[in-house]
Amino acid sequence: MNRPINSEMLQKIVVKVGTRLLTYETGKLNLGITEKLVREIADLKNQGKDMLLVSSGAIGAGIGRLGLTKKPTTVQERQALAAIGQGLLIQNYEKLFAEYGHIVAQVLLTREDLENRKRYINSRNALLHLLKYGTIPIINENDTVSTEEIEFGDNDKLSALVATLIDADLLIILTSIDGLYTGDPRLDPSAKRIPLVTEITPDIRRIAGDTDEMLAKGGMSSKIEAAEMVMNSGIDMIIADGRQENILRRIIQGEEVGTFFRSKHGHLRSRKRWIAFAQKIKGVIYVDKGAAEAIAWEGKSLLPIGIINIEGDFLRGETVSISSLRGEELARGLVNYSSEELRLIMGCKSAEVTEVLGYPGEKEVVHRDNLVLC
Repeated sequence: MNRPINSEMLQKIVVKVGTRLLTYETGKLNLGITEKLVREIADLKNQGKDMLLVSSGAIGAGIGRLGLTKKPTTVQERQALAAIGQGLLIQNYEKLFAEYGHIVAQVLLTREDLENRKRYINSRNALLHLLKYGTIPIINENDTVSTEEIEFGDNDKLSALVATLIDADLLIILTSIDGLYTGDPRLDPSAKRIPLVTEITPDIRRIAGDTDEMLAKGGMSSKIEAAEMVMNSGIDMIIADGRQENILRRIIQGEEVGTFFRSKHGHLRSRKRWIAFAQKIKGVIYVDKGAAEAIAWEGKSLLPIGIINIEGDFLRGETVSISSLRGEELARGLVNYSSEELRLIMGCKSAEVTEVLGYPGEKEVVHRDNLVLC
């Protein structure tokens, strides 16, 4: 298989490791896996590469510390256990990396940190400066304060956002299986590992959905979503078995392990990446055939006259999905009107907007500069 990985060309590498690898079923940390992971990352750091680690495990470590026998079911329980476990997790990493002469930096993020453009830029600058100082940032979702409205949902998506945030060269997701399979290998002996993915197709999504229960919180579906984010941003990604010996070194050397997601040649600029991936979709705007073609093929902005229906409630400046009447997502963008205003002016010509609203409005509902095609 042709894997265009050149170790010398890789500078910024994001490694994501999940709870299932880092902890036992008891919730206590798996020191053997953790020590092996730290040694491999430290070795790559010694080669002069910038390494970032997105690590789950805080809630699991909290469960183990308290000796609980079941997983938390409420947000408040998860927050409390994360507060207990995060300290244990970072203490363990700091101790292990220090043995190899490396300094770590704890970075806790919520979705709000990346949805707000100013905080997004601040987060990027902070991470880049940590790399400049030679540290290894260890990143996790801030589960102690995260609620359903501001959480990423899983660290697969967080790792993809971090990779796009710093313009990484490669994202490595380490899990408990060795890649994406054509079926669930536990149930289907004929299931085969897919070594290379060049496009996220409906078939790939279907396969990922079928194997979703094989993994921890995120599942394979969320890993495919992460792959789509980074591939569209010009970043390669690999899903591999973190239990295998020297897995990171073998990946960097180009050995065929896991499933390799090859990025597209072109990639989105930083602002476009922020619109496409860092923002939470607040509503859906359905457009007619003419507007769909103008957006998809002619590079046009979205105008009020092309809108057929609106779903959800949103404010000016928030991110919406633009879809065809069949429900196919065409684009995402920052909207110039609230949902309340749009329901008044949808179907109107641009010249009629001021008369309908009673005050001057924008000509475009979503300007082309604030729009990303899907």
